Parts: sequence; structure tokens; C-alpha cells
Amino acid sequence: MYESMKMSVEHVVETGKISEEYNTSDEVRQVFSQWSIDGFTRQNHPTVIQVLLDQNKDKDITGNCLPNLVYVSRQKSKTSPHHFKAGALNVLVRVSAAMTNAPVILTLDCDMYSNDPTTPLRALCYILDPEMQSNLGYVQFPQEYHGLNKSDIYACEHKRLFKVHPVGCDGLCGPSYVGTGCFFRRRALCGGPSTLILPEIDGLCPDSVVNKPLTAPSVLELAHHVAGCNYENQTKWGSKIGFRYGSLVEDYYTGYRMKCEGWRSIFCYPETAAFLGDVPFNLLDVLSQNKRWAIGLLEVAFSRYSTITFGVKSMGLFMGLAYSYYAFWAILTIPITTYCLLPQLALLNELSIFPKVSDPWFLLYMFLFLGAYGQDLLEFVVDGGTIQRWWSDQRMWIMRGLSCHAFGLTEFVVKSIGIPTEGFNVTSKIINDEESKRYEQGVFEFGVPSPLFVTLTMAAIINLLSLIIGLVRFIVDGGSNKEGLVMQLVLTGLIVMNCLPVYQAIALRSDKGKMPTKTTVTATLLASAVYVVASQFL
Repeated sequence: MYESMKMSVEHVVETGKISEEYNTSDEVRQVFSQWSIDGFTRQNHPTVIQVLLDQNKDKDITGNCLPNLVYVSRQKSKTSPHHFKAGALNVLVRVSAAMTNAPVILTLDCDMYSNDPTTPLRALCYILDPEMQSNLGYVQFPQEYHGLNKSDIYACEHKRLFKVHPVGCDGLCGPSYVGTGCFFRRRALCGGPSTLILPEIDGLCPDSVVNKPLTAPSVLELAHHVAGCNYENQTKWGSKIGFRYGSLVEDYYTGYRMKCEGWRSIFCYPETAAFLGDVPFNLLDVLSQNKRWAIGLLEVAFSRYSTITFGVKSMGLFMGLAYSYYAFWAILTIPITTYCLLPQLALLNELSIFPKVSDPWFLLYMFLFLGAYGQDLLEFVVDGGTIQRWWSDQRMWIMRGLSCHAFGLTEFVVKSIGIPTEGFNVTSKIINDEESKRYEQGVFEFGVPSPLFVTLTMAAIINLLSLIIGLVRFIVDGGSNKEGLVMQLVLTGLIVMNCLPVYQAIALRSDKGKMPTKTTVTATLLASAVYVVASQFL
């Protein structure tokens, strides 16, 4: 029934008319007959609400009642902002309030599915606990994936974000909301625990009781009304009620604002994954997704609700710093880019910027370097990770810092001074057979030209040349500064090892996933320009 409805909607959007081929039932015809189809597009169309299953009358083959299943497509207009995913979630909150007003809401991304039927019972154990009920806002399950290759080459598991750090936050006010696999109390979306903010319609209040059937005319009328694109005008939706607007990472921002209002959350981490989802299978999609996250997090960091000021004041120092760690995530591009370029350019010019091996300060540098990597490895492995996946995580940390975080930070600054930038892009999870095969083999996908690859390739070229020239000079010439260049050679060699997939894509591959020639040429010219400029200063 859902597939039939989906095909009907997509057909209307594509052709602008209702086809009898897709609308064989009187029920579906009745749904579409109330609108004029002229001008019906993906960005401009009326609300579509269709009850596919009604628990009061639909039963399975054994005679048991089936759960309610309702298809909702909110009204869209080019003249009204729709607030992306947060706007869609708020429409679903209001429509579900009008139709059933169930006290618990599960948010789940469209590419995720339930992997354990006992998951709702686990969530209810916390939600119904009298000791937690007064201020528990949501129960967050870890975001886990199926289909990851053996080494997780793009580090899509995000072990720290989805598993390690939430355990630590659980000892404070609870984990951040990560956009999926989360059970909310409906009451928590309407102000703080002690400051209830009522919606503008009584029927949307969290304690309202719906005693009419799903298909009752008055219920459907209210549902259509609250799904309209202009309904939120002059209301508190998106600012004080529901999922919050103001950031591309509506999940992080909503959970953060709820914590500031006094709610806490629980991290439920069962042995069996509660939900499983898909991951992007090519590097461009991974970097584009992380760039969007970087921009959205910076929007929170530099807003009136900044985590470092408002957050610390509202939640306390430790929880404020925990949220700030991710809010300022993209700024890591500055030290990462510095360490990936400055020592290497200095090495090309035979300048030492680190202590000599014989200098006592060298021991401090090595202690900090090895200690940081050792702690990170221990954290990763203790939580069930492998050394191979840890290495992939380290490699992607450098790649993100050189590409999507740098572009995200730049785009945020440009947007902040009033220059328009590109809009929201949904991460694709659709792949062809060749991409799938290369992913399973652990081969990176660079096939599509993108500016995100240019800076990454430029840094890879500079590091490779720096390592080769530096080693030759070290072995053949050496000179008085030989000891001072050891640490720069080690650092450059480490980055070259992390950039091996880039070198393979440039020179050793002939498949469609290789690095586009245009990207390689642009990166080479940029690397040359950076070297020339740096030589003047160094």
C-alpha cells in the first residue's frame, strides 16, 4: 500500500497530472481530487496525508491488529521557508498530535531500519521510571550501520561521536541527540520540565486526548491545517517548541537547547544493535556530509546560544565543554592544515622548526605525540574497534581537516558576512555495482571532480615531494642541521602514509574511481604556488 502511494505521489510530481494507472482505488482518487494539479512540483505542492493502515479496522492474517500507518508529505511553496529536516519533523509532530497524540515519539532516518523488536521496551524502561520521569527528555540509541567494509575506509562508523563520547556524557546530563534512533517524550518538545509552553491549538498540547478515528473529517482537517507551509508563522515552533531552527545540524541543536532548558537524556547501548542504517560509499558524499555538519555546528557555536557561553551557564562547565568540542569541530582545520603544510614547506627550504634529537625538549614532543596517539588507539580498541579501522579513522581525520572542514569554515565565514552560498544537499546512499565492488575491496572513490579534492591532493603532493627531497638531502648531504630535521621527516612520512589512497588514485588506477585529471592539474598548480609563496617567507 505504501509503495503504491509512493509511486502515485512521485508520478504526480514528475508529470503534473493524476494517472489512472497509479490511482486504481477510490480512496487514493479522493485524496488527490481535492487539489488542482497545475503547478504541482517537488518544491511546490499541497499537503498529502493518507491513512494506509488503521489499527481499529486493519488486521494481519492471524487476526491481530496492525499499527497505524500514515503517509505524510507536507505542503511546499517556493515563497515559504521549509527549514529542511527540522521543518519536516515539526510537521510530523503536529500531524501525529492531531491524529493520535501518542506520548512517545521515535525519530528514525529513512535509510535506517529496526534491528531489534524489543527496542521500544528498552526505551520505555527509562521513560516510565518514576525516578527519571520528571526531567528525562529522550533516550538515544547508538547510530550503527550495516555494510561497512572490513577497514571502514571512510571512517563512517564515527565511533567516538556515536558510542565513546555518549557514554561519558551519560554521566553528566546525557548524550547529544544524533538525529535518528531516538525516543522522545512529546512533553519534552514543549518547553522545559518546569516551564510548559503550550502550542497555539489545544489539540496539539502534549496532554490532549484524541478520541476520534484517524479518518474522521475533523481529524484530517486539523492534520492538513497544521501541515501547511505557512502554519508556523507567528508561532513558537522552531524557536521554543519542537525541533529547533537555526542550524543545518538540527539534531545537535535541538538536543543542546533541550539540555539548556533543563532536560536530561539517557544513552541506551544494548549488545544487539537497535537500529541499522546505510553509509555513503564514496569519498565525495562523505566529505560533503561532514562539510554540512561543520557549517551547522559553527552556526551553533557563534549564535546567541553559543555552547561556550550560554551552554556553560545553562548546563554547567563540563556539559558546556562537551557540546563545545563538537560545535568548534571545524576549527581543527587550522592546526591540521598547519601541521600538514608548514613543517613540509620548511623541510623543502631546509629549515628546522622542531627541537633537535639531542635537545631535551625533543622528549616532550615525542611524549605528547605518542601519548595522544596511544590514548586515542586505546579508546578506540577498548570499545571494540580494530587497529585497521583506527588507522582509517586517523586518515579520515586528516582528510576532513584538509578538505571539508576547511571549506566548511570558509563557507560559514563567507555566509556570516552576507555573501550567499549553496544550499542544503542530502547525502546520497545510492551506488552502482562498480562503486560497491571497489568499496568492498577497500578502494577509495574519487571519480567525480570536486573542489573538496583539490586541497587534499595539493597537500598530498607537497608532502610527497617534501619527503623525497628531504630524505635525499638527509642521506646525501645532511649538514649541520641534520638532527633538527628528523621530526619533520617523521611527520611528513606519517602524512604521506595517510595519503596513499590519493597517490594511488592519481597514478596507479585506471578505473572510474581514479582522481580526475582536472583535479590533479589544479592541485599541482596550487601546490607550486603555495611553495613559491612560502619560500619567500621562509
